[in-house]
Amino acid sequence: MPKPGKGAARRRKGGAKRERGARSGDNSQREKPPGRTGSPDGGSRRASDKGEARIMTETVGNPTAVGESESGSREAGIRVERVYTTEGVHPYDEVNWERRDVVMTNWRDGSVNFEQRDVEFPDFWSLNAVNIVTSKYFRGALGTPERESSLRELIDRVVKTYARNGAEHGYFATELDAEVFEHELTYMLLHQVFSFNSPVWFNVGTTSKQQVSACFILSVDDTMESILDWYKEEGLIFKGGSGAGLNLSRIRSSKELLSSGGTASGPVSFMRGADASAGTIKSGGATRRAAKMVVLDVDHPDVEEFVETKSKEEHKIRALRDAGFDVDLGGSDMVSVQYQNANNSVRVSDEFMRAVESDGQFGLRARTDGSTTDSVQARDLFNRMARAAWECADPGIQYDDTINDWHTSPESGRITASNPCSEYLHLDNSSCNLASLNLMKFLREDLTFDADLFRRTVELVITAMDISISFADFPTESIGRTTRDFRQLGIGYANLGALLMATGHAYDSDGGRALAASITSLMTGTAYKRSAELAGAVGPYAGYARNAESHQRVMRKHAAANDLVRTYHHNDVAVHDLATQVWQRGLEIGGRNGWRNAQASVLAPTGTIGLMMDCDTTGVEPDLALVKFKKLVGGGSMQIVNRTVPRALRALGYPDEQAEAIIEYISEHGHVVDAPGLRPEHYDVFDCAMGQRSIAPMGHVRMMAAVQPFLSGSISKTVNMPEHATVEDVQEIYFEGWRLGLKALAIYRDNCKVGQPLSAGNGGKGQNEDKEQAEKRVEKEIEYRPVRKRLPKKRPSQTVSFTVGGAEGYLHAGSYPDDGLGEIFIKLGKQGSTLAGVMDAFAMSISVGLQYGIPLEFYVSKFQNVRFEPAGMTDDPDVRMASSVLDYLFRRLALDHLSYEKRAQLGIFTAQERTEQVNGAAEAETTNQVESMRESVDYSQQPTPLVQNHSDDSEAGSSTELLELKLGKAADAPLCMTCGTKMRPSGSCYLCEGCGATSGCS
Repeated sequence: MPKPGKGAARRRKGGAKRERGARSGDNSQREKPPGRTGSPDGGSRRASDKGEARIMTETVGNPTAVGESESGSREAGIRVERVYTTEGVHPYDEVNWERRDVVMTNWRDGSVNFEQRDVEFPDFWSLNAVNIVTSKYFRGALGTPERESSLRELIDRVVKTYARNGAEHGYFATELDAEVFEHELTYMLLHQVFSFNSPVWFNVGTTSKQQVSACFILSVDDTMESILDWYKEEGLIFKGGSGAGLNLSRIRSSKELLSSGGTASGPVSFMRGADASAGTIKSGGATRRAAKMVVLDVDHPDVEEFVETKSKEEHKIRALRDAGFDVDLGGSDMVSVQYQNANNSVRVSDEFMRAVESDGQFGLRARTDGSTTDSVQARDLFNRMARAAWECADPGIQYDDTINDWHTSPESGRITASNPCSEYLHLDNSSCNLASLNLMKFLREDLTFDADLFRRTVELVITAMDISISFADFPTESIGRTTRDFRQLGIGYANLGALLMATGHAYDSDGGRALAASITSLMTGTAYKRSAELAGAVGPYAGYARNAESHQRVMRKHAAANDLVRTYHHNDVAVHDLATQVWQRGLEIGGRNGWRNAQASVLAPTGTIGLMMDCDTTGVEPDLALVKFKKLVGGGSMQIVNRTVPRALRALGYPDEQAEAIIEYISEHGHVVDAPGLRPEHYDVFDCAMGQRSIAPMGHVRMMAAVQPFLSGSISKTVNMPEHATVEDVQEIYFEGWRLGLKALAIYRDNCKVGQPLSAGNGGKGQNEDKEQAEKRVEKEIEYRPVRKRLPKKRPSQTVSFTVGGAEGYLHAGSYPDDGLGEIFIKLGKQGSTLAGVMDAFAMSISVGLQYGIPLEFYVSKFQNVRFEPAGMTDDPDVRMASSVLDYLFRRLALDHLSYEKRAQLGIFTAQERTEQVNGAAEAETTNQVESMRESVDYSQQPTPLVQNHSDDSEAGSSTELLELKLGKAADAPLCMTCGTKMRPSGSCYLCEGCGATSGCS
């Protein structure tokens, strides 16, 4: 990872000394400029009005002026200090750039999905990040001069638009401040410190509409005109690749009468039309799968029908499947299944939850006059909600009173709904633009969190996010008006799970939750402090005057929650202390200026942008598993141990030699249980979302509860539950979510969906015993012995000529007559005597190792994907691209000398095998085995941990599917609409690791 530019540490240390002479006076003595009051919610007051104040990026604890110079005169705009950059040096000049070819192929048939050659990126960007950005975010038609071909062009397109509009709308004190802001933003994006959400990369700086928001909330009233407008507005949002949510509770129930005397259809019936519309638009080729949220209040007379809509459809899928219909994901007969394009959530009140607690009655109320139409047993309704979620993962739950108790703008309307991923909660007909910070970029070499650097970064990012509202376009006039009046922002973070593991914290631990809460509190406190400073420069949001008392009350609630955080370690102590100072200072400034934004922070799933930033974990999620599968340049994948594991071992005090042994054990077994030298009390540090030591469901809920008090919105996260979980377990999760103060919650029980491909490895006891026996046999077969088995004088051999990146060579492989490869010789032409000698010595050492019994597959796993020159295209139809000569040689040796099963484990296939997988030939060979495994499954057992069951690896179409085959898990994930591979859960949404597409916010 590249370090900040020269002098960054010096700048952070001495930043408070910069331009000290300009920091005097106080905003409390500044009169509001004319035209700044306005009507409480009147009209669309844009930020184009020039501000009259000057804001300094200040060091907390040294309260200097915000808004006035030493003379006391007002000056417009903010002053921006350097955080990462060096004066006189452009950020682009501090990195090494390289040219790469991006060729993305279909896993199953080898066809090219996307190809753009000679693109320019920094050398520290991963292959996956380069592929994602090039294929998704570069604008312009492929093959034309207008097509972007460098990360510089992409960043410049976005950043220059932000800097230019910031200057035009009065955000900066001087042209120099605008230039510093541009350089800082450029550096942070270049070095993957943070990322805007996808619509920014899609639209900003192009000839398209400048849509910057990923999250939308709509509204619908009890009229046919409003319902039809709902269909239209939702379709327009889906067309742009974003998601929307709304509450249907205003629509009268099917138990109420129309003015004409007939019976109303009810909201559930209108959901059918909206669902069909979403499915059609999805099939029409939107940039991502249609994402929507449908919410219904718990006191709506149709709530029982709403609760069971998707569970009844799940029963239909089972019946169709048993009758022989095609109900797999993307199956032709799935079109007859309804309500599958939306997430459903029930909005529950404190009154209802107390009735559940006391086993009391609860009244359902008519929409027309508010009268009680029926009375139900609250606990029975709650049980029906939990059972439906247990059966099909829907509905989720949203806690209405908690949500509105933290509402900054209640005088302008209640919060009734959320976006599809549940993190954005605010007024109807509004939107939110997101940005997320990469927490691992703030971890110092001594494994402490750089809280001050994090604070200053948040100040810069939240400033940029507010600028975007000044030039953004919106899909409807009402959404644009509400968003400009309330300026909702959603700053968040990614890589929390990786940060906790790297610092030696268990995800489900008091210390882990303390650090997460402190970081979240610092982030939101800093965002609101900067929002208050911006209010002094360019005015508070238009709805602030009407909601000032409520907004201040919520700010005090955040600060009070911060005071209740209990710290355990010097790391979280330092972060929490700074957060406390930031909240105190922010309340002072906000009390004078008001706030620029009605909302500041959320925790989004960070799907695509998480891949763009090379994050190991997304949003607030823990690590998925200790062993992951890394995509290779020429296709296939390799098994690697998470890069956070070595840092965690160092944080826990293990010496290098012991850490290497532990990592080798994890690589082989996929878990830490019985790892040599690892103390059992440290096992929980390495607990993940999946695997033998998976985090308990309530551990996820406790982490959400730790960070929720420090978020303006909510958290996009699904609580994963094992297949053997009960309905009562779901009830406990939903009830604890309310008791712990969450705003929204959703669960997913493994394999609760039948409309999905089932893993052959989620079996029961008998199958596990067979696997254990097989593992013992394998261990016996590859047991290392210090006995050399020499080749006979006369032995079969094979010579292969090859070309890698223009370099020619020959590979000579000698074999035992009946027992596999025994020696290799490598000859490179025109390479000089030094390299030729090195390759001869290397080949000799490999040959000796083979003769001593080291398996070829071990060498292949170590040397494939090694990167050095020469590299590039080859003349081998089975290995089209190679990252080095060694990468090619060992993949070629694997193809020639390893069995299909072993190669499948390594992700290495011939071109013909990839084609056969598409045509079903490979499936035919494993059908009988898969059926026998299914028959032996005991679903009362825990999902199978990571074991060496590689017979079906060839069926995997992505890194996610490989993980599922290893772990015996099957995610309820759709097929990617861009590349056709199976997606994986990311928060409340889904993410494709193949091309970066998401089903929700990113």
